[in-house]
Amino acid sequence: MLKDTAVIILAAGLGTRMMSDKAKVLHDVLGKPMITYVVETAGEAVGNNIIAVVGHQAEKVRQVINKTHDILFAFQEEQLGTGHAVQCALPYLTEKIKDVIILCGDVPLLTSQTILKLAEDHARNRRVVSVLAVQLDDPTGYGRMLVDEDGNVSQIVEQADATDAQKCINIINTGVYCVNQIFLKEALSKLQANNAQGEYYLTDIVKIANEKNQVVGMMLGENAVEFSGINSVEHLKAVEAVLEAG
Repeated sequence: MLKDTAVIILAAGLGTRMMSDKAKVLHDVLGKPMITYVVETAGEAVGNNIIAVVGHQAEKVRQVINKTHDILFAFQEEQLGTGHAVQCALPYLTEKIKDVIILCGDVPLLTSQTILKLAEDHARNRRVVSVLAVQLDDPTGYGRMLVDEDGNVSQIVEQADATDAQKCINIINTGVYCVNQIFLKEALSKLQANNAQGEYYLTDIVKIANEKNQVVGMMLGENAVEFSGINSVEHLKAVEAVLEAG
């Protein structure tokens, strides 16, 4: 278990594509709220050093998590992007935390082994930012990983901002990161919402790190299915099928 590492779980979204007025992370996956899977996985890696960023139906999300886990909660009043969500969690990080693992609350297939492997890869390569990436046959809709000849990540470009050439890249960002806490605080203060979505992208910390000549890299995940995010009823059914298959 990682003692000097915290996990921030982004769980504030409504999830309009779920065709429901229920907060996305409260939808059941085989009879269990999807957020519970993610908190359990994080707990196996870092114990109680977990901060869930809540927003839509925040109190219900808190109640569901509190049934099984004793963690901290940060409130994101307005959903202004992933970078803004992580900013909301910063006050809850103590000085003893060296690295922060950031993940989304809609990935119930993610394993603690993968989180631990990312943290180990991050430490071994002495990076300030490590991104968990995966190769997909169809990368449509995902942020593309731009990598230089030395294997360093130079930028993550969102689909809406990508050029035609960049859209051909099939190594994508899973939305899971390991970031040095000191650098994270500094980088988040520099984020700007000058993009197609008008949001504060967490992915921009990669560009900021490169501008400061810091080490940024990626670890390629072995199983793309593990990073399946649930954004629709169809996605939920697909994840349930994977779980049922064992």
